[in-house]
Amino acid sequence: MSDNPILPAEEPSVMPTKGHRNRPPRILLVDDDRYVRSLNADVLKSSGYEVDTAEDGAAGWKALQTTSYDLLITDNTMPGVTGLELIKQLRSEDMTLSVILASGTVPAEELNRCPWLQVDALLPKPYGIAELVRTVNDVLRMADIDR
Repeated sequence: MSDNPILPAEEPSVMPTKGHRNRPPRILLVDDDRYVRSLNADVLKSSGYEVDTAEDGAAGWKALQTTSYDLLITDNTMPGVTGLELIKQLRSEDMTLSVILASGTVPAEELNRCPWLQVDALLPKPYGIAELVRTVNDVLRMADIDR
């Protein structure tokens, strides 16, 4: 994680609202690194999002079974169920949730072989806070999900 500062006050931290939702977008953040998970969750919460976290792909899958999310942000390299395996489970159940794959090792070859995984954005680690918020805003805007 780079030491980029939080977005300056003059930049909007969340996208503008169209007023057709009663709640902020809900995000599931899956990362086995406790520090990264906590920092990213805090940043996204302070940007106006509802954020749940999971410490690995298996816990992420359990959360996806019980709660409705607008966006999944997952690391790829995790013990047990990897981010790609989590996305494969998600798509095999016909869940249409938007996905950001955040990882130090982007599995480009597998993503090219499996376009049905429908990863909306890749966020290569290390990334800065501004890049995280901008990527989340962009993906949610593309999916027409706003507050």
